[in-house]
Amino acid sequence: MTTETKTTDQPRTTSDSRSEYTEICLPNDTNMLGTMLGGRVMHLVDVCGAIAAMRHARGPVVTASVDQMTFLHPIHVGELVRLKSQVNRVFHSSMEVGVKVWVENLHTGGMKHTSSAYLTFVALDSQGARVRIPPILPETEEEHRRYAQAAKRRANRLAMKNRTRAEPEE
Repeated sequence: MTTETKTTDQPRTTSDSRSEYTEICLPNDTNMLGTMLGGRVMHLVDVCGAIAAMRHARGPVVTASVDQMTFLHPIHVGELVRLKSQVNRVFHSSMEVGVKVWVENLHTGGMKHTSSAYLTFVALDSQGARVRIPPILPETEEEHRRYAQAAKRRANRLAMKNRTRAEPEE
């Protein structure tokens, strides 16, 4: 018999959720121009974000939303895709995770920031019901800035969600 210990009231630090994910861009990941498909980049962003969310929730999570993504630089075959993520803020059973994507040229060592995104994940129990998760404890000035900005982004997401629900069906 196993017992689950839920420490939902004990805050966890932002650094506890930090995650990194790397992958080489292979030919199967690319379009006809030899650059990584945008959908593949989005998939990697989702995976890296989910890892940070699961580290914080210590359980399963699902993606609830993804904010806008812009692709600043292409990722070519043979280049290294580097992703970093962390939980920015917790809102009961949901949390905002920021993910940043870089491309590294393994021949020159040069790095370029290619994309960033904010994702909302919801923590679930083994039955698929939402569960309350611990608050996040920002420690650095940068973490406090991200924490404050996450509340504004959440307000925008909820307003957009309400506008979408109010639109008449065609």
